[in-house]
Amino acid sequence: APCDSSRRPLNMRRSLLVSTMALTLAARALGGQQAGALADTSSLPAGFGTLRQDDIAVRVQFNALQVRVLPLDETVIRTLSPDSYRALHELRESKRALVDSVLKRTGMPGASLWYVQFFNSEQGEARFSPLEVVINSAGRDFRALDVFALTPGFGEQRLVQREVQAGLYVFDPSVDVNQPLVITFETRRSDAWGALLKRVDRERSLIRSRAAPKS
Repeated sequence: APCDSSRRPLNMRRSLLVSTMALTLAARALGGQQAGALADTSSLPAGFGTLRQDDIAVRVQFNALQVRVLPLDETVIRTLSPDSYRALHELRESKRALVDSVLKRTGMPGASLWYVQFFNSEQGEARFSPLEVVINSAGRDFRALDVFALTPGFGEQRLVQREVQAGLYVFDPSVDVNQPLVITFETRRSDAWGALLKRVDRERSLIRSRAAPKS
């Protein structure tokens, strides 16, 4: 016979209600890539990584311009050496209010944040269009919801030789750093993230081993 929930003990019904509410809130909060990322963060302590920023950077060369793109997802930057992790984590935190304003404006449940550098390797002036950085995730192309300048002159969109300009890019949370991605600038593209992700995954495993209590 069907179970009559009204006959269940009060504490059991409360437990079921709390569990249901917790699952509902978690599902709403996760959104896009967040489910795996949050679970991974909880078991991936900061301060035990050894990778360099170049180990997680995707480069795209377009004429004289070199574009260097790094994800700022906590599950990725925690694989970096302590100093590198601290620098990128503090960068994320320093722009929290700006990112929150984008989420409020767009109604997005979260964001995928990226640090993007533009470098001119040749003589003369090179111009760049910040919004031409596109990330393909799971077959979908994503352009930044917003871009915030991190260096003076970023908004001028031009570089003299050996000059660097950088910005913080706010993407849709559906951009999943735990899956292979393709990054495009203008007409050039790179699928290097798939290989870099394997390096990140190996370092995650090593971090858990380093952080495990010693018997």
